[in-house]
Amino acid sequence: MSSGRGASRRQPARPVSEYHPRRRRERRKARIGRRRRAAAVAGLILAILVGVGVAGTFTGAATLASSCDLEALKPLSLGQNSFVYAADGSLLGSIPAEGQNRQPIPLKSMSPLVRKATIAIEDRRFYRHQGVDAEGIARALLADIKAGKVVQGGSTITQQLVRNLYISRERTLERKVKEACLALKLNRAWPKDRILAGYMNQVYFGNHAYGIEAASQTYFSKRTRNLSLVQAALLAGLPQAPATYDPFQRPDQAIARRNEVLQAMLETGDITAREYEAAVTAPLELRAGKLYTRVREPYFFSYVREELIREYGATTVRSGGLKVYTTIDRRFQRLAGRAIRDTLYYKDDPAAALVSINPQNGAIRAMTAVTPGKKGNQFNLASQARRQAGSTFKTFVLTAAVARGINPQTTTYISAPFRYQPDPQVEPWEVSTYDNSYYGTSSVETATLRSDNSVFAQLTLDVDPLEVRKMAHKMGIRTALPPYPSLGLGAASVSPLEMASAYATLAAGGIYSKPMAIRRVVLPGGKVDADAGWGKVQRRRVMSDGVAYEVTRILEQNMLAGTGTGAYFGRPAAGKTGTTDNHADAWFCGYTPNLMTTVWVGHPIGQVPMLNVHGIRVAGGTFPAEIWRRFMSVALVYTPPLAWEPPKEYAIWKAFTRGDYALGYSYDDDDDVETEATTTAQAPAPDAPPPAPDASSPAPPPPAPSPTPPIPVPTEPPPPPPPTEPPPPTEPPPPTEEDAG
Repeated sequence: MSSGRGASRRQPARPVSEYHPRRRRERRKARIGRRRRAAAVAGLILAILVGVGVAGTFTGAATLASSCDLEALKPLSLGQNSFVYAADGSLLGSIPAEGQNRQPIPLKSMSPLVRKATIAIEDRRFYRHQGVDAEGIARALLADIKAGKVVQGGSTITQQLVRNLYISRERTLERKVKEACLALKLNRAWPKDRILAGYMNQVYFGNHAYGIEAASQTYFSKRTRNLSLVQAALLAGLPQAPATYDPFQRPDQAIARRNEVLQAMLETGDITAREYEAAVTAPLELRAGKLYTRVREPYFFSYVREELIREYGATTVRSGGLKVYTTIDRRFQRLAGRAIRDTLYYKDDPAAALVSINPQNGAIRAMTAVTPGKKGNQFNLASQARRQAGSTFKTFVLTAAVARGINPQTTTYISAPFRYQPDPQVEPWEVSTYDNSYYGTSSVETATLRSDNSVFAQLTLDVDPLEVRKMAHKMGIRTALPPYPSLGLGAASVSPLEMASAYATLAAGGIYSKPMAIRRVVLPGGKVDADAGWGKVQRRRVMSDGVAYEVTRILEQNMLAGTGTGAYFGRPAAGKTGTTDNHADAWFCGYTPNLMTTVWVGHPIGQVPMLNVHGIRVAGGTFPAEIWRRFMSVALVYTPPLAWEPPKEYAIWKAFTRGDYALGYSYDDDDDVETEATTTAQAPAPDAPPPAPDASSPAPPPPAPSPTPPIPVPTEPPPPPPPTEPPPPTEPPPPTEEDAG
């Protein structure tokens, strides 16, 4: 049996307590060793930096010196949002900077709380060090050495700004040395406040927000200057790991990080203990912002964006920090949308687009479209859609005829089925009226009120399709037009914006104004761009005021006694309806002396006949005229009615001979056959217009229209009587953003 003494020697040694003097000595030695290693590495880094500044004799030092030259390095272009404003200064929307939201502001516009919070959590010695904090570098290097790789930063705010502006974000020792070198130089070149402002305008806060102002708008829907302590602390903590601390997705982690920032502010003396206790228990106070995502008036907004891209290029527009002030009237926009929704209120109704222009300067005052039952249509029906114009194009034929000296009151054609086949080898062009009703001898003016296809087919050939095309282009149509005979009947496809621009030329007395959407553009530095011509009215006379006056006189009669009576709203106005043969497109283009508006109705997806909408076939005199009337009657409610200004010189009429292909006159019972093909002054019938003057004298002013003129039978569908109130929809139309708040 073993003795007790021997057994005691075989027992294992007792563990040494961590508080034993020997263990404390070992820990102290290890700590000293780590400090010495970190100091050695830091000294090496600093020696390299000093060497870079005083010598370039060694290859490595020379290479580093060349890459550590602020003047040789071009700052990275991070861009900033461009903002678009309505005529009243209200925001329409923003154009993001390449998927980033960034809105730089000066340091004085930032809340002192957010500045203090950022310095407390990111770089407490910011105002004391020279751009590089040796203590921070040593701490980070020690962690990197222990891990065998770069795992921890020690970067100052200056170093982070350098990283964002000049160099890549790869985590290598070479990059950190270069970063430190540039930070030292930037610290000497820039004041501290400029460095802090630069950092806070560049750093990423998550959710596409770059810079403190974008972050404040994204998370709290407010300006940076209005941030509370709780909100400032939350934002200051995000740049370290925006995804990890995303308050929308990870509120618990965000609160924990926010409280770390508050603790740092307490330690630096930026807040009191009472403020700290109140803030750490506060909720996040989030209010997701819509500044960078909400776009008011999307169709007009997209048109403005395309105009900017055409002038500056896509890259500049998406990152240029432009402030764009436009011509759009938000009140008109609301009224236009309401007019459409009050007329077409069922989900399966066709779409409608409306464009309104000031004839005196071309300023676009309204541009909107509504597709019932659908939201977010990316295609701009008002400016991009090209649809057949129908009989609205007859106005260009009429204008070209009057400009040529053809008197629309005395020039007559036969209203009858018309067949044109100049080449036997080509299919004939056969023209009929809307309901196959014909009226025999008809003046051009009467044919305009009836919208008679047969008469206007013959007139187009006599005037020459090339001249019709030329007149349409002079008045504002920009689409390429084929000079076919069918051009005069509206076979060409054009946009509502083009038609509004062209008819505005008549409203302005024959002066064309280029459509204008942008009044002023302010560049990022605050300078107004005076070179692009924004806001400069571009006008030119394209016809005499007498020609425009005569055409307007006839189109005014059309609203009193023709196909456009459904648009009449009690003040001087002129307009023309248009309907395609298959009822796939319906138009009304009308104007007063101070406002021109075009309305188009149809299906966006293509040529879909509108044969049963609210129980009727859609034509220009139905829903388009009704929408036009609803809009114009309230848009001009604060404007007194204006009469048409008499021209300085009236249109000059000339002798005119109809072409060989014009329909000949036929026997009417026992009357003689009409064989004269020229237009002559004829004795007027009772209540008829006076005879046309000869070619050497101007036409006298036309008499005022009779308040109750006879209504000719139109070849387009007759307009329905304007309803006093719309029928009740199956469900209320969706409110606009403005209606909602």
